[in-house]
Amino acid sequence: MNKQNRKPRNIDMYRAILTLETVEECMDFFDDLCTVGEIQAMEQRFQVAVCLSKGMIYNDILAETGASSATISRVNRSLQYGKDGYGVVFGRLAEQDDK
Repeated sequence: MNKQNRKPRNIDMYRAILTLETVEECMDFFDDLCTVGEIQAMEQRFQVAVCLSKGMIYNDILAETGASSATISRVNRSLQYGKDGYGVVFGRLAEQDDK
């Protein structure tokens, strides 16, 4: 369940994402699914998470990403107390980079 709205999540969307095979397919799917603003917000949050995982400080992250301090704090809480989704992705990206 999603804590914010208490509705069961639609697993079909997540399954659909897992069928995508290339970065281009993924970008096309998200372009169809989301508004430009939603995509930019997700990309910014991911960029903030990358910066935080590298140990960057808030002011440097703000300068690099343009993210608000509230966004940086929210992403930091997810990194510290979330479900380790970022950690899984970062580990797998590192494995790909090592190949």
